[in-house]
Amino acid sequence: MPARQKMHLELEQTDKENITKSILEKYAKASVSMEGSFRYPTGVSALKTLGYEEAILSLLPESVQDVYCGVGNPFSLGAIDPGMAVIDIGCGAGVDTLFAALMVGPGGRVVGIDITPEMVERAKANLKQVKLPNVSFYQASAEQLDFPPEGFDVAISNGVLNLVVNKERALAEIYKVLQPSGRLMLADQVLTGEPPESKKDMLA
Repeated sequence: MPARQKMHLELEQTDKENITKSILEKYAKASVSMEGSFRYPTGVSALKTLGYEEAILSLLPESVQDVYCGVGNPFSLGAIDPGMAVIDIGCGAGVDTLFAALMVGPGGRVVGIDITPEMVERAKANLKQVKLPNVSFYQASAEQLDFPPEGFDVAISNGVLNLVVNKERALAEIYKVLQPSGRLMLADQVLTGEPPESKKDMLA
């Protein structure tokens, strides 16, 4: 049996539940303060380092920029035009979601989903600061997107799919809600060596 397939089969339901529990706890804490939670830059300095467009960033309050947490800049991968419909998978505190909303303008719409209820509440609080009527946030898993098929032009995701246990299902869900000509603009972390030898290390 190939190593990749064997490793997948060794992940039991209890393992998945433990992973989800750990993620929920970590990001509930990060929704209050990101200090010490991440090994990469966050906040305003990260946005500038990653090359987010200054003209759009200037429209977001610094208090919103401060809660940015991402591993890359998905907006560097292609154009998001006025009037488009965008879904942000794993939106966290909603910084990328709000950034996308400013790009699509009042004729477009943006939806942010996150599995962590505290992060969704933080995103809604950030939305009140910018008062964009074309944005909505929902608690949901990337593995189950309860939106009509082919309803979005673009899906963005930033540092999230590496946390999803069933990545094939998540990708199938994303492409289900995308237009046939739609695009997934993804920034994430990947393993660039041999996978861990033990399940304990794999779940750490």
